[in-house]
Amino acid sequence: MSDPQLPGGFDMGSLMQSAQQMMQAQSQAAEQEVVGSAGGGAVEVTMTGGGEFLSVKIAATAVDPNDVDMLEDLVLAALNDAAAQVEEVQQGAMGGVDLGSLGGLGGLLGGADDDDG
Repeated sequence: MSDPQLPGGFDMGSLMQSAQQMMQAQSQAAEQEVVGSAGGGAVEVTMTGGGEFLSVKIAATAVDPNDVDMLEDLVLAALNDAAAQVEEVQQGAMGGVDLGSLGGLGGLLGGADDDDG
């Protein structure tokens, strides 16, 4: 007997395989580390692809007691840089997953499809 079919002729086996690929890609992305930096490397933030912050490094030259605002801006910029890199890692990981096998599955999830009257 063939794999169970979902409404619309979707192959449940292909759907499960795609879901497993997505989970594996997300897991691999979560394990990667990225380093966001600002001020030419004066501030560096290391985080995982899963969004966990691991470390913050601040060069002594970035610490000016008379300009704390500048240091705060550098830390914020490094955090944003790291977060942008995490987003790229996650999108890159998902790029290897064949989402085409999901076809018009959106119709099953409340999206519009041609069969709705």
